[in-house]
Amino acid sequence: MTGATDTFRVERSTHVDASPADIAPLIVDFRRWMDWSPWDKSFPETQRVYSGAPSGVGAVYDWAGKKAGSGRMEIRRVEPERITIQLDFTRPIKASNTAEFSLTPEDGGTRVTWAMFGPKTTISKVMGLFFSMDAMVGKDFEKGLADLRAQAERAPARA
Repeated sequence: MTGATDTFRVERSTHVDASPADIAPLIVDFRRWMDWSPWDKSFPETQRVYSGAPSGVGAVYDWAGKKAGSGRMEIRRVEPERITIQLDFTRPIKASNTAEFSLTPEDGGTRVTWAMFGPKTTISKVMGLFFSMDAMVGKDFEKGLADLRAQAERAPARA
């Protein structure tokens, strides 16, 4: 039997003065994450391999680095107001989560919500006694959303 305590969810949101159609290309093309992702900017030495579709459903991004650890993301679903990504960490801790971007029209722009959620593993439960997942990841989401907003508001990102 699983309950709310067996899962976690971290999310942040911001208003962007751009349409969902102008924001989505920055998310569905992993090569563009270097422009706004807090982890891509923090760990430039990380090895990155892009495969699958060039963008959108089926696009894959594998990473490996001394500080960044290793893992894989794959875009699983792209809808006008939602992008869903399978997020698998392989090192230093194995975990499978979902990242989701919601793009909701709002006040002449878009409310962008970045969420990550998944099951709490035994190791994450133990770590949760000492660290807050929301506190650890939330600040990175806020920084990433601010940089995503700057990119989207600078110029339309449509491919």
